[in-house]
Amino acid sequence: MTVLQKMILGALLCCAVGAVHAEVIAPDVLITNTVQEVTAIIKQDKDIQAGNQKKIIALVDAKVLPHFDFQRMTQLAVGKYWRTATPEQKQALVTQFRDMLVRTYTKVFTVYRDQKIEVKPLRMAPGDTEVTVNTLIIKPGSQFPVDYEMKKAADGWKVFDISIEGVSMVMSYRGTFASQIQQDGIDGLIKTLSDKNANSADGDMIKAGAK
Repeated sequence: MTVLQKMILGALLCCAVGAVHAEVIAPDVLITNTVQEVTAIIKQDKDIQAGNQKKIIALVDAKVLPHFDFQRMTQLAVGKYWRTATPEQKQALVTQFRDMLVRTYTKVFTVYRDQKIEVKPLRMAPGDTEVTVNTLIIKPGSQFPVDYEMKKAADGWKVFDISIEGVSMVMSYRGTFASQIQQDGIDGLIKTLSDKNANSADGDMIKAGAK
């Protein structure tokens, strides 16, 4: 399993809870409660385990996306160039970055086996609106730490970055994005992300047709 796959697996394990709650659930409780739900879905659905793209994307849309702050993730990844982007460019960046991450997420469902997650005690003061939730993902023969940067929003806690063994998923894109913007501008980055998403979608259709 690659580092990126570990990151995405951690994201899936923590964020697969339903979107509607009457109360704001504490971030560590949210993660703890959702582990059982997502693992149960994956273990019981043979189509997801076999890589059924339609089912996987539907599950991601329903259980994962509501708990990510994609705008903040994109803003952090783009860095200083975010300030110079037009509102239209910002929306396009968020859309394309979100689609890229979603397509990455879907590939991880097929590698899930018997991983478990241990949530560490949360250090949180009253009134905190940003916290780091530390977890440990355990699989037969190995384990690795995954940390979740979360911010309290009006509709609950949202993940805006994930780090594994100290490596930030969002920040890992910043250097690449900066180089692309310096070379081709913000529109060039948008086009690059759009092309990658289109190529990935075409590949998914080819695989689906081959089954």
